[in-house]
Amino acid sequence: MTAQRVRPLPSRAALVLSALAALLLTAGLVAPAAAAAPVAAPTLAADLQADLEEYLQARGAAEHVSAAGVSVLPADALESVDVSAGTTQYGGTVPVPADALWQIGSNTKAFTSVLLLQLEAEGRLSIDDPLGRWLPEYPQWAGVSLRRLLSMTSGIPTYDDASGFLADYAADPLREFSAAELVGYAAGLPATSGYSYSNTNYVLAEMVVERVTGTGYAAQLSARLLGPLGLTGTYYRSHRYPAGIADRQPAGYYSRTTEPELSPLAGQDVSRDSLSWARGAGGMLSTTADMTLWVRALYGGWLLPPQQMAELMSLVSTATGEPIEATSPDDPAGFGLGVAQLTDALGTFWFYEGQTLGFRFLHVYFPDSGVIVTMGLNSSPDEDRIGDLATAVYDTLRAHGLVAPAPVGAAA
Repeated sequence: MTAQRVRPLPSRAALVLSALAALLLTAGLVAPAAAAAPVAAPTLAADLQADLEEYLQARGAAEHVSAAGVSVLPADALESVDVSAGTTQYGGTVPVPADALWQIGSNTKAFTSVLLLQLEAEGRLSIDDPLGRWLPEYPQWAGVSLRRLLSMTSGIPTYDDASGFLADYAADPLREFSAAELVGYAAGLPATSGYSYSNTNYVLAEMVVERVTGTGYAAQLSARLLGPLGLTGTYYRSHRYPAGIADRQPAGYYSRTTEPELSPLAGQDVSRDSLSWARGAGGMLSTTADMTLWVRALYGGWLLPPQQMAELMSLVSTATGEPIEATSPDDPAGFGLGVAQLTDALGTFWFYEGQTLGFRFLHVYFPDSGVIVTMGLNSSPDEDRIGDLATAVYDTLRAHGLVAPAPVGAAA
């Protein structure tokens, strides 16, 4: 089955839930029941590398992808198993290292949500505050709550649906876009309704963090999250990354054909271009290993008090935009405050795929076993089959006893 998924700009991540859910469901990626004792890490690493190599062989040409990385963190493990395959450039010969940096795209949104929720826990704001309290310069959205920004139910359109924005970016990929400039592209677009994925929401949330704290978003990330968690391989810059960081990325390729304004970028390495267009909606870099630690802290309740943790994981249906207690087979895709949940016939798990102009990055957390998987690919193609890779990795984990086999007779 072909699934339309997250588009190269974070706004196109509007499909991250419904489409990725369809892709994962179709591919058979499901939450496990219970885990048995894992086998030796070297054997697991070899099998994971084989999964990556098989994916690159099968999908390399179709997706213009040359590099893949994956990390697996079992529930009680102190360190992840980190594996990479492929080369740093399409058609190149330099192997991609296991500690390569990947653009994590909209996985950045959970970091932004946690910052706001930490500020709420400190009594400095409420996520039910109207936007007008903190950003009165946007009177058209003054009554929208911060909660609705984070849950994608604000009605505020996404700036990267604006043809003007796409043309401006393509004309100068090294340009620095301010947060206010990005929001300005959305101001003239029609309002949305129900659940509607919008990067504008998270750029506004970034601006609220700065307005409340009086310091930059990057400083808050570093002081509150990256430093305390020891995420030494995770970075945020609001514009271009310095060479010492940027050069740790493989090349990243834009190979989509669905945005005519971006056609000048097709086939180009866009990894060193400005990420100012993504900012607090999708501008971070990380290693797959660091991201397993982040995911463990995120879902493990290490970052927030119980009230804010419950808010983070409170869901709206992506089909209706209405609050739901949990996803279900009848309503399988839900969005929290920067996190996402999927239910299939065998269980429920948390996940998110982010995509930039040249990268895809997926995390999956299986609460029944506690296993965390993160993976990165270095292209943004028309047909994204990262669900196939996730399924292969899941099957490998099952073969190694990290997740239990499906119950006999269960639907796939």
